[in-house]
Amino acid sequence: MKQFRPVRGVRPAARGLPGSPMARLIAALVALAAGLLVVLVPHAASAAPVCKVDYTTNQWPGGYTASVRLTNLGPAVSSWTLSWTLSPGQQITNAWSARVSVSGSVATATNETWNGSLATGQTADFGFQGTWSGGLTTPSDWSLNGVPCDGGPSPSPSPSPTVDHSPSPSPSPSPTPSPTVDHSPSPSPSPSPSPSPSATPTTSGCSDAGLVVCSGFEDQSGTPSGEWQVVTPNCSGTGTATIDTTTAHSGGKSLRINGGGNYCNHVFAATTKDVSSIAPVVYGRMWVRHTTALPASHVTMITMSDSRDGGRDLRIGGQNGALQWNRESDDATLPEQSPSGVALSAPLPVNRWVCLRFEIDTTQQAMRTYLDDQEIMGLRVDGTPTQDVDAQWLRRSTAPRPTTFRLGWESYGSDSDTIWYDDVALGSSPIGC
Repeated sequence: MKQFRPVRGVRPAARGLPGSPMARLIAALVALAAGLLVVLVPHAASAAPVCKVDYTTNQWPGGYTASVRLTNLGPAVSSWTLSWTLSPGQQITNAWSARVSVSGSVATATNETWNGSLATGQTADFGFQGTWSGGLTTPSDWSLNGVPCDGGPSPSPSPSPTVDHSPSPSPSPSPTPSPTVDHSPSPSPSPSPSPSPSATPTTSGCSDAGLVVCSGFEDQSGTPSGEWQVVTPNCSGTGTATIDTTTAHSGGKSLRINGGGNYCNHVFAATTKDVSSIAPVVYGRMWVRHTTALPASHVTMITMSDSRDGGRDLRIGGQNGALQWNRESDDATLPEQSPSGVALSAPLPVNRWVCLRFEIDTTQQAMRTYLDDQEIMGLRVDGTPTQDVDAQWLRRSTAPRPTTFRLGWESYGSDSDTIWYDDVALGSSPIGC
C-alpha cells in the first residue's frame, strides 16, 4: 500500500478552526455583529427662547392697526424675518417700518434696511393696518428667521444609541455626514438710514447734546414761567395751564392743561427757546396723557408758527376720533378727512402716558409722526401725493419752517379735555422715547 505524505507547506487543520465547536461559535458572533446597525436617535430637548414679541392692536368694526415690538433674545443678527399666523378673515393692507407680505394664512415681516441689525436684547418696532371679520386674536406662533420664538424642540448634544435588529447582508462603512447649511443671516452690516427724516433716534434725555428745548418741568411751580409762558391766542376763556405735582411721566412734575370747550377757551404754554435755530430737520418728542377720547370735531393740542406761511400755525390735534396735522392758513389736513384717510391715522390712547414724536424737514415737504415709536402712516408726507393721505397737504409745495412751540388746547366746538405733557424735547437730531 502506498503511504500518503502531506504536501509541503500545508498544515493539517488545527483545533478551533472550522468544523470545531469554537469555530462555529466565532462564526455565529461575527454574523450577529454584521447584522447589527447602530442608529443614534437624539432625544428632544427644549432650546432657549430666541425672541420675544409684544403685540398690541387698535381695532374698530372691520378694521385695525397693530403695533409689534420684536426683542432678540438670541445671538446678534444683521437682518430678521418674523412670521406668524393670521386669524381667519384677517387681512393686512399696509405696513410701516417693515416689509410685510401674506401667503395663505401666514404673514411675514422683513426688516427695512435701517432696522435689520439686532444685538442680543435689542428691539425693533413695526406696525401694520388691515381688515378683519369674525374675530381678531393675538398670534401665538411667532418665529424669528424660521425658528419659533420659544426655541421649539432641538436635538440634544448627547444622543442615546438604539439598536436596529434588521440584518444587513454585509457590513458597510458609516455614511459621510451631509453638509449642514447655515441659514443664519450674513454678518455684513446693514446700511445706515437716510437722514431726512426717519433716522434712528439717538437721543432721549435732557443730558443729550444738541437739544434746544428739553424740559420735564421740574424747575417750574404754580403757573408756568421763565422758559415757559402761558399764552391765549385770539381770545381767552376758562382754560388753564398749571404745573401739576400729582401726575408725571418721570420726576415729580408735569404741565397740566385744563382745556375747555368753545373757541375762546384756547390756552397754551409756549417755550421761550428759539425753535428757528433747529435745522435741517426739526425733531420733537413729548409724553402725553389725556382723559377724553379725541372727538369727531376739530381740536388742536400742539401749535408751531410757520415763518414760511405768514406766521400761521402748523397744528397737531384730532378730528373724527384720530390724530391729524392741520394748517391754519388753508385748513389742509393730514390725513385727508375721508373714511380711508382717517383709518390710516390712529386715536390718541386715554388715561396712560403715550410717547408722541414727529419729524419736520425744513428743506422739502417731508414729515413723519410716531406713537410709542410706531409710525402712523396716515401722518406721513413724502413729497409724492397719496390719495386720502397727503394729496391735499402737498397742494402747498413750500416746506414749513417752525419758529415757536406751544403745548395746550384749542377747541372749535364744545369739546373739552384734560391733558398732561412731560419730558418735552426738540432738537436737530432724532429723539427717542
